[in-house]
Amino acid sequence: MANLKEVKQRITSVSSTQQITKAMKMVAAAKLRKAQDKILKMRPYSQKLTTILNDVVAAMGGELDIAYAEQRPVENVLVVPMTSDKGLCGAFNSNVMKATNYLLENQYKGKNITVLPLGKKSFEFYSKRGYQVLSDYYGIFTDVNFESVREIALYAMDGFTSGKYDKVVMVYNHFRNVATQEITVEQFLPMGAPAGVEEQNKLTQDYILEPSKEYIIEDLVPSALKTQFYKAVLESNASEHGARMTSMDKATENANELLKELKLLYNRSRQAAITNEILEIVAGANALEGQ
Repeated sequence: MANLKEVKQRITSVSSTQQITKAMKMVAAAKLRKAQDKILKMRPYSQKLTTILNDVVAAMGGELDIAYAEQRPVENVLVVPMTSDKGLCGAFNSNVMKATNYLLENQYKGKNITVLPLGKKSFEFYSKRGYQVLSDYYGIFTDVNFESVREIALYAMDGFTSGKYDKVVMVYNHFRNVATQEITVEQFLPMGAPAGVEEQNKLTQDYILEPSKEYIIEDLVPSALKTQFYKAVLESNASEHGARMTSMDKATENANELLKELKLLYNRSRQAAITNEILEIVAGANALEGQ
């Protein structure tokens, strides 16, 4: 039987851990509500705007000269993995890194790759692996707001238009619900990847551009791209809190199961100790009577 003192110490330790996981679950739930509200409000607008712009680019063919839609041979790639700053959120970070590693080691193998990590975990991971890593924006999730995300999107957009990068790809968790986050690999630039000839022939949308084509190019397209990038960041932020809430809930349940086992072990050990004491007392009494 285990020592009573050791079992009692383990019970105290597990109880303390359970209190921490409960508190972390509550904090994650509070943050999740705010993050979920943001992404649910942003998602329909961003998705519809992105769809319309991609359709316009495809339907107009070469009529619209949009720098952000320029297709060119891919030699320089900017990969943007979005992770969290902290752990204790299950497979949230590892899933993003696995998907990113697949891109780096397979799809873009032999290319000139630059990694723009968003989140401390991805920054630390890729900084140790010999990749060209940009360290200017990894702390974005400390305070997620449109202005800070806009700065990152502008960096990627300027890098694409200047020819520094031929393709920009985002890797993040798409928020489905509290328990489900899906890894998404999304091409940010060039936008409106061209459809096949047959698909282009099927495009029947006839867009009337107001106030002008120039406005579409100079104002609406950049705004739509920044919104698209912001949506991806919000998706990742909501997914992080959902993953942490689920992970801490499971940890609390596991701690509860462990406490039941430890308390049962403690009671058994205590009963065995009491039984041994009784046996010793009886043996001592018998010994005295024998004298």
